[in-house]
Amino acid sequence: MARRSGGGSFGSFVMSLLWTAVLLVVAGGMLAVWEFHRAGPSSETKTFVVERGAGVSAIGAALERDGLIRSRHAFRVAAALYANAGALKAGEYEVATAESLRGILEKIESGKSRLFSLTVPEGRTSAVVVQLIAEATFLTGETPETPPEGAILPETYFVERGMDRSALLARMMADRDKVLADLWAKRAANLPVKTPEEAVILASIVEKETGVASERPRVAAVFTNRLNKGMRLQSDPTIIYGECQCAQLRDSTGKPRGIRRSEIDRRSPYNTYQIDGLPPGPIANPGREAIAAVLNPPSTDDLFFVALDPEDPSKGHVFSATNAEHEAAVLRFREAEKALKKPAP
Repeated sequence: MARRSGGGSFGSFVMSLLWTAVLLVVAGGMLAVWEFHRAGPSSETKTFVVERGAGVSAIGAALERDGLIRSRHAFRVAAALYANAGALKAGEYEVATAESLRGILEKIESGKSRLFSLTVPEGRTSAVVVQLIAEATFLTGETPETPPEGAILPETYFVERGMDRSALLARMMADRDKVLADLWAKRAANLPVKTPEEAVILASIVEKETGVASERPRVAAVFTNRLNKGMRLQSDPTIIYGECQCAQLRDSTGKPRGIRRSEIDRRSPYNTYQIDGLPPGPIANPGREAIAAVLNPPSTDDLFFVALDPEDPSKGHVFSATNAEHEAAVLRFREAEKALKKPAP
């Protein structure tokens, strides 16, 4: 009888321990669920970086250290219960004020990290674009080699922190190829440009000739008309590119200067005052609108254009259909230039 009594007590003790363990697990689970859903401790919006290769423990510890969650242990439990194994993604995330552990975990699992923008303006050379990529501190990897002129699509690109520089450049080039293919398929008939590559060359000249977006189609029409008539393009930006592969000529002191008569008279592959047709390659990276303008130019009789205001390029150009009209517009431009140079009384 004594042994039976002892065995019963031991069994009761074991059952008690088991029930206690069950209650602790249940309580812990309820606490984890409560911690999972309640408002977080952050008093302001912050950014948080999940490094590549970081595991759940490391992420939880970093979140706790940055004051974005209360407990790394609760984060581990929540990740085990609610997240797919290995699903937490690297990136930079924006954590809102008082954002719950659940919100943070779901954000990291979804990969909806903060995006950074890199804008490539129309009409920049490939060397300038590569420099923009090299200077973007949110990118990683070595600076890529400069691609051929005209191979990049100017656009605003949104990327995650840590994207490889070469991968971004490849994306820019692939986007250019897609846009060019789409626009080429919709081109007008009887164009003077016979290949997509020639379209990019002419579009790059259009891009550099005007900073007024609404003028691109009309500038494209002028060059289309000139090519169809066998006239030389006579585009100043082509001379500049041929001299320096840049956007601005400079004197020996580094100050911007105009094109010299000797440069206009010098025969070179890019001097469209001296060569017939198109130069051998693009002089910049044209945007979607410039390419579209070249492939579907409006029907006009215009053959010439000159800037309206020597002091304000944003005022655009005067377009002319005859040489006489053009010479009159040039004379007005020269007179405006002289007036600017006169000393104040």
